[in-house]
Amino acid sequence: MTRTDIDSIRGRRQFLENYRVELTEWAPPVSVAFLVVLVFLTAMLQYRMGYMGSRYAATKDNLTEALQNISPTVETDTLAGAAKEEDADEIVLSMAPAEKTQKMEEVYGLNPDCAGWIKIDGTVIDYPVMQTPEDEQYYLNRDFDGRYSVYGCIIADTDSDIGSGTIANEYADGTSPSTNIILHGHNMKNGTMFGSLDKFRDRSFEQNHSIIKFSSLYEDREYEICAVFLSQVFKKSETDVFKYYQFFNADTEDEFNDFYSNIKKMSMYDTGVDASYGDEFITLSVCAYHVENGRLVVVGKRIK
Repeated sequence: MTRTDIDSIRGRRQFLENYRVELTEWAPPVSVAFLVVLVFLTAMLQYRMGYMGSRYAATKDNLTEALQNISPTVETDTLAGAAKEEDADEIVLSMAPAEKTQKMEEVYGLNPDCAGWIKIDGTVIDYPVMQTPEDEQYYLNRDFDGRYSVYGCIIADTDSDIGSGTIANEYADGTSPSTNIILHGHNMKNGTMFGSLDKFRDRSFEQNHSIIKFSSLYEDREYEICAVFLSQVFKKSETDVFKYYQFFNADTEDEFNDFYSNIKKMSMYDTGVDASYGDEFITLSVCAYHVENGRLVVVGKRIK
Protein backbone atom coordinates (compact mmCIF):
# COMPACT_ATOMS: atom_id res chain seq x y z
CA MET A 1 0.00 0.00 0.00
CA THR A 2 1.43 3.32 -0.96
CA ARG A 3 1.42 6.54 0.92
CA THR A 4 -1.07 7.89 -1.46
CA ASP A 5 -3.52 5.05 -0.75
CA ILE A 6 -3.19 5.57 2.97
CA ASP A 7 -3.91 9.30 2.60
CA SER A 8 -6.92 8.50 0.51
CA ILE A 9 -8.34 6.11 3.12
CA ARG A 10 -7.76 8.63 5.87
CA GLY A 11 -9.53 11.25 3.82
CA ARG A 12 -12.56 9.03 3.37
CA ARG A 13 -12.63 8.18 7.08
CA GLN A 14 -12.49 11.86 7.94
CA PHE A 15 -15.34 12.53 5.50
CA LEU A 16 -17.47 9.83 7.07
CA GLU A 17 -16.76 11.12 10.51
CA ASN A 18 -17.71 14.61 9.53
CA TYR A 19 -20.91 13.30 7.82
CA ARG A 20 -21.88 11.30 10.89
CA VAL A 21 -21.44 14.35 13.06
CA GLU A 22 -23.52 16.46 10.73
CA LEU A 23 -26.23 13.80 10.50
CA THR A 24 -26.32 13.52 14.26
CA GLU A 25 -26.67 17.26 14.55
CA TRP A 26 -29.50 17.38 11.97
CA ALA A 27 -31.35 14.24 13.08
CA PRO A 28 -33.44 15.74 15.88
CA PRO A 29 -34.81 18.61 13.80
CA VAL A 30 -35.56 16.36 10.84
CA SER A 31 -37.24 13.78 13.01
CA VAL A 32 -39.39 16.39 14.67
CA ALA A 33 -40.35 17.87 11.33
CA PHE A 34 -41.10 14.43 9.95
CA LEU A 35 -43.26 13.61 12.98
CA VAL A 36 -45.11 16.88 12.67
CA VAL A 37 -45.81 16.21 9.01
CA LEU A 38 -46.85 12.67 9.83
CA VAL A 39 -49.22 13.79 12.59
CA PHE A 40 -50.68 16.45 10.31
CA LEU A 41 -51.27 14.00 7.51
CA THR A 42 -52.79 11.49 9.93
CA ALA A 43 -55.10 14.10 11.36
CA MET A 44 -56.14 15.19 7.90
CA LEU A 45 -56.75 11.61 6.89
CA GLN A 46 -58.85 10.93 9.99
CA TYR A 47 -60.76 14.13 9.46
CA ARG A 48 -61.36 13.28 5.84
CA MET A 49 -62.42 9.78 6.68
CA GLY A 50 -64.69 11.05 9.42
CA TYR A 51 -66.21 13.62 7.11
CA MET A 52 -66.73 11.10 4.36
CA GLY A 53 -68.11 8.63 6.85
CA SER A 54 -70.57 11.13 8.22
CA ARG A 55 -71.58 12.08 4.70
CA TYR A 56 -72.08 8.44 3.82
CA ALA A 57 -74.08 7.84 6.98
CA ALA A 58 -76.23 10.90 6.34
CA THR A 59 -76.73 9.94 2.72
CA LYS A 60 -77.65 6.41 3.72
CA ASP A 61 -80.11 7.65 6.34
CA ASN A 62 -81.66 10.10 3.89
CA LEU A 63 -81.94 7.43 1.22
CA THR A 64 -83.52 5.01 3.67
CA GLU A 65 -86.01 7.65 4.79
CA ALA A 66 -86.76 8.56 1.20
CA LEU A 67 -87.37 4.93 0.30
CA GLN A 68 -89.65 4.54 3.31
CA ASN A 69 -91.59 7.60 2.22
CA ILE A 70 -91.76 6.55 -1.39
CA SER A 71 -92.61 2.90 -0.96
CA PRO A 72 -96.06 3.38 0.61
CA THR A 73 -96.88 5.96 -2.06
CA VAL A 74 -95.92 3.61 -4.84
CA GLU A 75 -97.86 0.84 -3.21
CA THR A 76 -100.86 3.09 -2.64
CA ASP A 77 -100.71 4.38 -6.19
CA THR A 78 -100.44 0.85 -7.49
CA LEU A 79 -103.40 -0.28 -5.40
CA ALA A 80 -105.33 2.82 -6.36
CA GLY A 81 -104.58 2.11 -9.99
CA ALA A 82 -105.79 -1.44 -9.58
CA ALA A 83 -108.90 -0.19 -7.80
CA LYS A 84 -109.53 2.27 -10.60
CA GLU A 85 -109.21 -0.53 -13.11
CA GLU A 86 -111.70 -2.59 -11.11
CA ASP A 87 -114.02 0.40 -10.87
CA ALA A 88 -113.65 0.94 -14.59
CA ASP A 89 -114.63 -2.67 -15.17
CA GLU A 90 -117.68 -2.20 -12.97
CA ILE A 91 -118.59 1.00 -14.80
CA VAL A 92 -118.24 -0.70 -18.15
CA LEU A 93 -120.43 -3.53 -16.93
CA SER A 94 -123.06 -1.16 -15.52
CA MET A 95 -123.04 0.87 -18.71
CA ALA A 96 -123.47 -2.11 -21.01
CA PRO A 97 -126.32 -1.27 -23.40
CA ALA A 98 -129.72 -2.80 -22.73
CA GLU A 99 -130.79 -5.72 -24.88
CA LYS A 100 -134.03 -5.72 -26.82
CA THR A 101 -136.81 -7.88 -25.48
CA GLN A 102 -137.43 -11.08 -27.41
CA LYS A 103 -140.75 -9.87 -28.80
CA MET A 104 -139.38 -6.51 -29.91
CA GLU A 105 -136.22 -8.07 -31.29
CA GLU A 106 -138.38 -10.05 -33.70
CA VAL A 107 -140.50 -7.06 -34.70
CA TYR A 108 -137.49 -4.79 -35.05
CA GLY A 109 -135.87 -7.41 -37.24
CA LEU A 110 -138.83 -7.11 -39.64
CA ASN A 111 -138.68 -3.31 -39.75
CA PRO A 112 -136.08 -1.18 -37.91
CA ASP A 113 -138.48 1.80 -38.00
CA CYS A 114 -140.41 0.08 -35.24
CA ALA A 115 -139.79 1.86 -31.92
CA GLY A 116 -142.30 0.12 -29.67
CA TRP A 117 -145.67 -1.55 -29.25
CA ILE A 118 -148.96 -0.32 -27.76
CA LYS A 119 -151.82 -2.41 -26.40
CA ILE A 120 -155.00 -1.53 -24.49
CA ASP A 121 -157.18 -4.36 -23.24
CA GLY A 122 -160.85 -4.14 -24.27
CA THR A 123 -159.97 -2.38 -27.51
CA VAL A 124 -158.50 -3.38 -30.86
CA ILE A 125 -155.42 -1.31 -30.06
CA ASP A 126 -152.57 -3.79 -30.32
CA TYR A 127 -150.11 -2.33 -32.78
CA PRO A 128 -146.46 -1.64 -33.46
CA VAL A 129 -145.39 1.99 -33.03
CA MET A 130 -143.29 3.50 -35.79
CA GLN A 131 -140.90 6.42 -35.55
CA THR A 132 -139.07 8.09 -38.45
CA PRO A 133 -137.22 11.21 -37.29
CA GLU A 134 -136.35 12.22 -40.84
CA ASP A 135 -140.03 12.23 -41.90
CA GLU A 136 -142.61 12.09 -39.13
CA GLN A 137 -145.53 11.42 -41.49
CA TYR A 138 -143.88 8.63 -43.47
CA TYR A 139 -146.22 6.00 -41.98
CA LEU A 140 -149.28 8.25 -41.98
CA ASN A 141 -150.58 6.39 -45.05
CA ARG A 142 -148.30 3.36 -45.07
CA ASP A 143 -148.58 0.05 -43.33
CA PHE A 144 -145.86 -1.74 -41.36
CA ASP A 145 -144.29 -3.03 -44.59
CA GLY A 146 -144.18 0.43 -46.16
CA ARG A 147 -147.06 -0.20 -48.58
CA TYR A 148 -149.81 2.37 -49.10
CA SER A 149 -152.65 2.08 -46.59
CA VAL A 150 -155.41 4.47 -45.52
CA TYR A 151 -155.06 3.03 -42.03
CA GLY A 152 -151.44 4.02 -41.74
CA CYS A 153 -149.61 3.09 -38.53
CA ILE A 154 -149.42 4.37 -34.98
CA ILE A 155 -146.72 7.03 -35.09
CA ALA A 156 -144.46 8.31 -32.32
CA ASP A 157 -143.88 12.04 -32.53
CA THR A 158 -140.33 12.74 -33.68
CA ASP A 159 -139.73 14.91 -30.58
CA SER A 160 -140.60 12.02 -28.30
CA ASP A 161 -137.63 10.13 -26.90
CA ILE A 162 -138.86 6.61 -26.23
CA GLY A 163 -135.63 5.69 -24.46
CA SER A 164 -133.02 3.03 -25.08
CA GLY A 165 -132.51 1.68 -21.57
CA THR A 166 -134.42 0.13 -18.70
CA ILE A 167 -135.87 1.60 -15.54
CA ALA A 168 -134.59 -1.46 -13.65
CA ASN A 169 -131.06 -0.11 -14.22
CA GLU A 170 -132.14 3.49 -13.76
CA TYR A 171 -131.37 3.92 -17.48
CA ALA A 172 -127.63 3.57 -16.88
CA ASP A 173 -127.80 1.04 -19.73
CA GLY A 174 -129.20 3.55 -22.21
CA THR A 175 -131.21 6.76 -22.42
CA SER A 176 -134.27 7.58 -20.35
CA PRO A 177 -137.57 8.42 -22.08
CA SER A 178 -138.82 11.95 -22.35
CA THR A 179 -141.33 13.22 -19.81
CA ASN A 180 -144.12 12.85 -22.34
CA ILE A 181 -144.30 10.42 -25.26
CA ILE A 182 -146.89 11.45 -27.84
CA LEU A 183 -148.42 8.86 -30.18
CA HIS A 184 -150.65 9.70 -33.16
CA GLY A 185 -153.11 7.45 -34.97
CA HIS A 186 -156.05 7.63 -37.38
CA ASN A 187 -159.61 7.62 -36.10
CA MET A 188 -160.97 4.91 -38.39
CA LYS A 189 -164.76 4.51 -38.64
CA ASN A 190 -164.50 0.76 -38.10
CA GLY A 191 -162.81 1.44 -34.78
CA THR A 192 -159.36 0.24 -35.83
CA MET A 193 -156.10 2.07 -35.15
CA PHE A 194 -156.96 4.83 -32.62
CA GLY A 195 -160.67 4.77 -33.54
CA SER A 196 -161.49 2.90 -30.33
CA LEU A 197 -160.17 5.75 -28.16
CA ASP A 198 -163.67 7.20 -28.50
CA LYS A 199 -164.73 4.59 -25.94
CA PHE A 200 -162.82 6.52 -23.26
CA ARG A 201 -165.37 9.31 -23.43
CA ASP A 202 -167.34 6.96 -21.19
CA ARG A 203 -166.13 7.10 -17.59
CA SER A 204 -167.28 3.55 -16.86
CA PHE A 205 -165.31 2.16 -19.77
CA GLU A 206 -162.19 3.95 -18.58
CA GLN A 207 -162.60 2.53 -15.09
CA ASN A 208 -162.47 -1.00 -16.46
CA HIS A 209 -159.73 -0.37 -19.02
CA SER A 210 -157.53 2.24 -17.43
CA ILE A 211 -154.15 0.68 -18.25
CA ILE A 212 -152.18 1.53 -21.37
CA LYS A 213 -149.46 -1.01 -22.10
CA PHE A 214 -146.57 0.35 -24.03
CA SER A 215 -143.33 -1.45 -24.75
CA SER A 216 -140.15 0.19 -25.93
CA LEU A 217 -137.61 -2.00 -27.67
CA TYR A 218 -136.01 -2.71 -24.28
CA GLU A 219 -138.72 -2.88 -21.63
CA ASP A 220 -142.44 -3.28 -20.99
CA ARG A 221 -144.17 -0.28 -19.41
CA GLU A 222 -147.62 0.48 -18.09
CA TYR A 223 -149.48 3.78 -17.79
CA GLU A 224 -152.68 4.52 -15.89
CA ILE A 225 -155.08 6.96 -17.51
CA CYS A 226 -155.18 10.27 -15.65
CA ALA A 227 -157.00 12.52 -18.14
CA VAL A 228 -159.30 12.33 -21.18
CA PHE A 229 -160.11 15.59 -22.95
CA LEU A 230 -160.98 17.27 -26.21
CA SER A 231 -158.65 19.79 -27.81
CA GLN A 232 -157.47 20.87 -31.23
CA VAL A 233 -154.41 21.78 -33.27
CA PHE A 234 -154.09 25.55 -32.94
CA LYS A 235 -152.58 28.01 -35.35
CA LYS A 236 -149.00 29.03 -34.73
CA SER A 237 -150.15 32.59 -34.18
CA GLU A 238 -152.32 31.51 -31.25
CA THR A 239 -150.10 31.81 -28.22
CA ASP A 240 -152.58 32.11 -25.35
CA VAL A 241 -153.84 28.52 -25.66
CA PHE A 242 -152.74 25.19 -24.27
CA LYS A 243 -150.93 23.18 -26.94
CA TYR A 244 -150.62 19.75 -25.38
CA TYR A 245 -148.81 18.45 -28.46
CA GLN A 246 -145.80 20.66 -27.77
CA PHE A 247 -144.98 19.24 -24.37
CA PHE A 248 -142.25 16.60 -24.34
CA ASN A 249 -139.83 17.35 -21.51
CA ALA A 250 -140.29 19.07 -18.19
CA ASP A 251 -137.02 20.84 -17.54
CA THR A 252 -138.56 22.59 -14.54
CA GLU A 253 -141.32 21.84 -12.08
CA ASP A 254 -143.26 24.82 -13.41
CA GLU A 255 -143.29 23.32 -16.90
CA PHE A 256 -144.51 20.02 -15.50
CA ASN A 257 -147.23 21.69 -13.43
CA ASP A 258 -148.39 23.75 -16.39
CA PHE A 259 -148.98 20.64 -18.49
CA TYR A 260 -150.48 18.60 -15.65
CA SER A 261 -152.85 21.32 -14.37
CA ASN A 262 -154.15 21.93 -17.90
CA ILE A 263 -154.89 18.29 -18.74
CA LYS A 264 -156.62 17.80 -15.38
CA LYS A 265 -158.66 20.94 -15.86
CA MET A 266 -159.69 19.92 -19.38
CA SER A 267 -160.41 16.28 -18.52
CA MET A 268 -163.97 15.08 -19.15
CA TYR A 269 -163.99 13.46 -15.72
CA ASP A 270 -161.78 12.83 -12.73
CA THR A 271 -159.98 9.54 -13.15
CA GLY A 272 -158.74 9.60 -9.57
CA VAL A 273 -155.14 9.32 -10.73
CA ASP A 274 -152.76 12.04 -9.60
CA ALA A 275 -149.25 12.87 -10.76
CA SER A 276 -146.33 14.89 -9.43
CA TYR A 277 -143.10 16.35 -10.74
CA GLY A 278 -140.83 13.56 -11.93
CA ASP A 279 -143.64 11.36 -13.28
CA GLU A 280 -143.77 10.33 -16.93
CA PHE A 281 -146.72 10.43 -19.34
CA ILE A 282 -147.89 8.86 -22.55
CA THR A 283 -150.30 10.91 -24.66
CA LEU A 284 -152.54 9.28 -27.29
CA SER A 285 -153.86 11.76 -29.84
CA VAL A 286 -156.55 11.06 -32.45
CA CYS A 287 -158.69 13.20 -34.74
CA ALA A 288 -162.05 14.36 -33.36
CA TYR A 289 -164.77 16.32 -35.10
CA HIS A 290 -166.18 18.69 -32.51
CA VAL A 291 -164.17 21.54 -34.07
CA GLU A 292 -161.91 22.01 -37.07
CA ASN A 293 -158.65 20.15 -36.50
CA GLY A 294 -160.17 18.72 -33.35
CA ARG A 295 -158.42 16.09 -31.26
CA LEU A 296 -159.43 13.55 -28.63
CA VAL A 297 -156.59 13.06 -26.17
CA VAL A 298 -156.00 10.30 -23.65
CA VAL A 299 -153.11 10.78 -21.20
CA GLY A 300 -151.65 8.07 -19.00
CA LYS A 301 -149.21 8.36 -16.07
CA ARG A 302 -146.48 5.77 -15.95
CA ILE A 303 -146.85 3.28 -13.12
CA LYS A 304 -144.41 0.58 -14.30
